[in-house]
Amino acid sequence: MQKTLKEIASIIDGEIVGDENIVVTGICGIKEAKEGDITFIANSRYLPLMGHTRASAIITSREVKAAPKAIIRTEDPSLAFAKMVSLLAPNEVRIHKGIHPTAIIGDGVRIGKNVAIEPYVVLEDNVEIKDNTILYAGVYVGHHTKIGKDCVIYPYVIIRERVTVGNKVVIHGGTVIGSDGFGFSTVQGVHHRIPQIGTVIIEDDVEIGANVTIDRARFDKTIIKKGTKIDNLVQIAHNVSIGENSIIVAQSGISGSANIGKNVTIAGQSGVIGHISIGDNVVVAAQAGVTKSIPPNTCVSGYPAKPHILAKRIHALTQNLPGLFKKVKQLEEEIEKLKSAEKK
Repeated sequence: MQKTLKEIASIIDGEIVGDENIVVTGICGIKEAKEGDITFIANSRYLPLMGHTRASAIITSREVKAAPKAIIRTEDPSLAFAKMVSLLAPNEVRIHKGIHPTAIIGDGVRIGKNVAIEPYVVLEDNVEIKDNTILYAGVYVGHHTKIGKDCVIYPYVIIRERVTVGNKVVIHGGTVIGSDGFGFSTVQGVHHRIPQIGTVIIEDDVEIGANVTIDRARFDKTIIKKGTKIDNLVQIAHNVSIGENSIIVAQSGISGSANIGKNVTIAGQSGVIGHISIGDNVVVAAQAGVTKSIPPNTCVSGYPAKPHILAKRIHALTQNLPGLFKKVKQLEEEIEKLKSAEKK
């Protein structure tokens, strides 16, 4: 597909600086781009690359006033570039609507319009799949589970019984939703399993990465509220509540009954203990260990997690420990010398 910069600017609501008649035939990252491609810069640290890229044009923020290449200035370069990917990138995947003959469909299953059910999908009794949803090969959906409209469920996802999935939800391969919460009672050294009879609710416009596990509640519900995005390899335990539009990054773990607010970011490899609350707009930095509740509008880091400014100071002091140790050692030696001199 070919588009001029003028056409592209109208699509992404951008302002052109340079030749509006440049023809764009492809889309690529700034380092890999070649002539004819359009690329983007969303982070100011990459601005020096504008002088080296072979791309014919660059999508930038409105703060960029000029560049060695033609640019399209936008409010959000990442979002604008995403629109361009949808427009220019080739899409050779064709989904055939309907039920593949190898799919196993239980009793009382309700399937909406324009649904695609690919090979070896299993739908247990009384499942409901609404309009325009795609279930890729090997998906398992348990009894009485409901999946909303316009969802995409990638291969080998398991959604167990009595789970509710909203509209426009994307779930990537290998994820398990509704597995039993990790509940055991230890009596005289023996671990006795506690039944987990609750459910999981995934609200609208949630995206869940690959190999994520979201456990069902012990009694009530584990809930992921609308607009939240979850990266790969995340563990969310029973009875957790995650607020709207939150971001949970790869390899994070959230223990049972934790309450996560709205617009929270939990960065990679972070851990949150159970039965605490994280307020709205909190940022938990990478590898932080959250051991107590956090008030809204706070950034924390470190282990145990503490306000980020304090954590940075502690980290800086820790880096100075070798020098401090050496200085103390020298002082000890000097004191010993003074003691020896006094004895003489």
